[in-house]
Amino acid sequence: MTVTWLERPRNLETAATRLRNLIARKTAIAVPGAHDGMSALLARQAGFEALYLSGAALSASMALPDLGLLTLDDVSRKAREIVRASDLPLIVDFDTGFGEALNVMHAVCTLEEIGVACIQIEDQQFPKKCGHLNDKKLVPVEEMCRKVTAAKKASTDLLICARTDAAGGSLDDPITRARRYREAGADVIFVEALTSRDDIIRAREQLTAPLLANMTEFGRTPQLSLKEWDAARFELVIFPVSSFRIAAKAMQRFYVSLHRNGDVKEMLPEMMTRAALYDTIGYYEYEALDASIARTVLPE
Repeated sequence: MTVTWLERPRNLETAATRLRNLIARKTAIAVPGAHDGMSALLARQAGFEALYLSGAALSASMALPDLGLLTLDDVSRKAREIVRASDLPLIVDFDTGFGEALNVMHAVCTLEEIGVACIQIEDQQFPKKCGHLNDKKLVPVEEMCRKVTAAKKASTDLLICARTDAAGGSLDDPITRARRYREAGADVIFVEALTSRDDIIRAREQLTAPLLANMTEFGRTPQLSLKEWDAARFELVIFPVSSFRIAAKAMQRFYVSLHRNGDVKEMLPEMMTRAALYDTIGYYEYEALDASIARTVLPE
């Protein structure tokens, strides 16, 4: 039986504590992307233990490119929805921090109040680009360290994941940067766009912090299984845009079919039924909370 959000027992452990416990297992944890409440709920029901809110997926869901156009309000509103729907530890893509030190601290406090477990901040100049694209411009190490320190100072419990986009050539620069960010207070390190298995192994050998890997599709990092990331001793593996890509392609097929045929018959087998949808969201459980609402009878 589904327990509604209104009745869900409040977890005595914070989301950040639960994420720390997952990291402490020292086995690779799959962290799928969720771009809204429904995707978050489906991920929870599938058995996942943590979620990731991707700036790329969120901006794409708003029909915008991932070029630093999201505001803190955009991100916090969606983070609140995902936390409410799933009650899972959520890692939030923080882009470049929405400004400088004070802006970073404000954003951290805002997201921690919502119940976010971890924010991920990167060392690109604003406006940023997807980590797997060309011509990324980085801020000086000292500037990024100030942001990491500010984020840590503002946080009561929330984890700080520091991402470096310096990979692509030699690993010396990203490893140096990662070490500095760790010293500045980062709890987790994310070396973006590792391009080979050798680089993945070297990053693990030379960095002592918990590591996050990005298993995005159509990027520069080789597609590895969770078992392979576990063998490489990475703690967290995000799949940031995967579910959104699936959903977008399905919607594209539907709209083309509807426009071509003038009806939905062709796509009915692809749809979640009304009954399945109601079961998923706990429709009847919500009805049962108010005796004044008659139980819904589905159309035949």
